[in-house]
Amino acid sequence: MVRQSMNFGINHAAFAYAMTTLGSAMINNIFSFYYVKLFLNKYNIAEGAFHQSQVVYMVWNAVNDPLFGYLQDNSRVPCCSQRRLSILYGAPLYSLAFLIAWFPWRAYSPDDWLNGLHLTVALCAFDALLTFVLLAQCALFAEISSHHQNRLRLIKYSQVASLIGSSSVLFCGMVSTNMENFKAFQAFTVLIAVISCICMMYTGMYSESRFDNKIIESDVQGCANQVAGKTACSISMLKSLTWQILTNKDFQLFVMMNFFQVFMLAFFNNFTMIFTEHLIPPDALPSLAKSFMYGAGFILPQLLVLSSQSLLHSIGYYRIILFTFIFEAGMAALMLALGPQRYYFLAFFVTINMVIIQAAFSLFGLPLADIIDIDLQKYKRSSPLSSMVFGTNALFTKPAQSLAPMIVLNILNHFGYEELKDVALESNQSALESLHSVMFYLVCLVPMCVAVLQVLAWRPFSIRNSHTVDPKYIDT
Repeated sequence: MVRQSMNFGINHAAFAYAMTTLGSAMINNIFSFYYVKLFLNKYNIAEGAFHQSQVVYMVWNAVNDPLFGYLQDNSRVPCCSQRRLSILYGAPLYSLAFLIAWFPWRAYSPDDWLNGLHLTVALCAFDALLTFVLLAQCALFAEISSHHQNRLRLIKYSQVASLIGSSSVLFCGMVSTNMENFKAFQAFTVLIAVISCICMMYTGMYSESRFDNKIIESDVQGCANQVAGKTACSISMLKSLTWQILTNKDFQLFVMMNFFQVFMLAFFNNFTMIFTEHLIPPDALPSLAKSFMYGAGFILPQLLVLSSQSLLHSIGYYRIILFTFIFEAGMAALMLALGPQRYYFLAFFVTINMVIIQAAFSLFGLPLADIIDIDLQKYKRSSPLSSMVFGTNALFTKPAQSLAPMIVLNILNHFGYEELKDVALESNQSALESLHSVMFYLVCLVPMCVAVLQVLAWRPFSIRNSHTVDPKYIDT
């Protein structure tokens, strides 16, 4: 295999990096958008089994990120220590794990225990491989170049790839009639898994970190030369490195803000289809229009980020992210004032929220990369702890992916969602109106309250002008 130079002036570097974004976007968006409705409405999973699966997933989701981060930053095994090889070997397993959820293990009856086990395995397997592959890609983002402009180019290529990949939700909805044709849905997921695997393996073959060919020196003196007591040394090193990351004030502020962002992403990804089907009648917005609405929620964020490149150059990510929180709170307050009968505005509001939240989240690699740069300088490391920083961040933010569906489903079931979830059936009209009222308040109040909390967490963040300063270390 011929390895091309990674001089960032060659666009191939950004293209190779973005291919993992393309592949992961295809499968991640479909998984997050459909799995809750699939297990609740088609597999008829019991609420208790759903919550148990989410608790197991929440624990595993949080723990595996720092563990994989430490492994990738400190392992001597090439498939773990080299970013491109982690992606190359992890991609096929990642795509296979994506398929677990869509094929039932048998014809499930209500309250079937195997249903809950199926969800647990699907969530944990998918997240484990997602973490392994995407941590390596996140590390590449920080390590391909330290220049702000070059990182913006990575984001630009990545957003174009994400734009293409996110269309998988739109096409999946159209092919399967929003999952009503389940056989077509299954066939589409298999096709997407194959395409996704090929895309990510391209990154594994042609991308690399600037630090791949450097000799990695131990951050703790003597650990590299000791055979006896190696495990104790590794544990001591893990504690030391993790503590250094956790005591960074900017990292703490970022994690608090990001926790709420992950919560909001899970909130809208998991429940947009459910809320829309209940709150917007078919005569106001037909199924095809809803498919385009769902697709727009995944496609438009990339267009928004691409169109904001000049703003990222001129005012930086800090102010843009802060503005999105203020905008979300204002939109939610306006929707609350207008009421639930404004169906077209409600559809617009839900879509715009999905777009703004995902677009802002797409920029979060920039503050984390700056935190990694400062950590590298402060502790005079021979190579950055890129995977550990991203993994430690995930330790505290990933639980929000489970908390969102657990909390929202508990609220909905308290108002009878389990009995009223099939909107096509005749049911108690007063109970249905009560459920719809709760859904509307969730759609408005959750984004408004969370956005206020994010403003409070984000305002003290001190790295605000990295777009105007010289690189903090020289690319080699």
